[in-house]
Amino acid sequence: MNIVVFIKQTFDTEAKIVLDANGQIDANGVNLIINPYDEYAIEEGIRLKEKFGGEVTVVTMGGARAQEAIRTALAMGIDKGVLISDPALENTDECAKAEILAKAISQIPYDVILVGRIAIDDGASQIAVRLAEALKIPSVSSVLKLEVAGTQATATREIDGGTELIEVSFPAVITAQKGLNDPRYPSVAGIMKAKKKPLQTLTLADLGLNAGDLSLKMNVDKYTLPNARQGGRKIAGDAAQAANELARLLREEAKVL
Repeated sequence: MNIVVFIKQTFDTEAKIVLDANGQIDANGVNLIINPYDEYAIEEGIRLKEKFGGEVTVVTMGGARAQEAIRTALAMGIDKGVLISDPALENTDECAKAEILAKAISQIPYDVILVGRIAIDDGASQIAVRLAEALKIPSVSSVLKLEVAGTQATATREIDGGTELIEVSFPAVITAQKGLNDPRYPSVAGIMKAKKKPLQTLTLADLGLNAGDLSLKMNVDKYTLPNARQGGRKIAGDAAQAANELARLLREEAKVL
C-alpha cells in the first residue's frame, strides 16, 4: 500500500504570537512543531504500512525550517519526505496550496492520503477537502476509526452529537481526528535512521507551475491581536442586591439580556 501524509508545521501551542510593524507574524525565536492533528495522520499511515506493507511519504510546504517537521515524521517511522518550498508560497491561500499539493502528490503513487482534521494556527480545515476535489477522489473528514480491507475502507467519523459510519473506495483522502490513535514518539534509533532517509525539495518550477498559474481566492493583508481581556468584577452586597446588579450589568453593559 502506498500512503501519503500531508503535514503542516505550526507554532507551538505555548508560543506567544508577536506581530511586526506591518501586521505580519514574526516567527523569529518561536518554537515550531508538527500540527498536533497531523500526528494522528502520521501514526495512522505508519500503522497501515505495518499491517499491509508498502511505503509512507510525508509531504509539507514551507521554508527551510519545515525540514524539521519532516525529519521528525521520518524519525517516527515515515519512509521518505517531500518539501515544497518556494518564495511564492508566502502569498498563497488554501485554494492555491491545494492546487500545488495536488500537483506534487500526483507524481507520487498513492492509495490513501492522510491529513490532520484541522491546523491549530489558522483553523481553516480546507486543504484536505480541496485536495480531494483537485485529485477527483472522495474524502472523509474527522475520522475516529479506520478499517481497511483491500481497496475498501470503513471510516467512523465524528459528527455533531454522535458518529457516522462511511464506506469509501481507495484512493481517498482521510482527515484524522483526535482519538484515531495514540501517536508514537520518535525513538533514538528512529532519529538516527531519519538522517539517512530521502528528503526531496521541490519548487513551483519543478512542479511545472508559477505564481501566475495559481487560483487565489483570498489575500491576507495583515493580522491583528485581539483586545486584551479585562479583569473580572466583584459585585458587593447581599445575594439579592448582587443578583439585581448582575442582571443590570448583563443587560446594560454586556448587552446579552
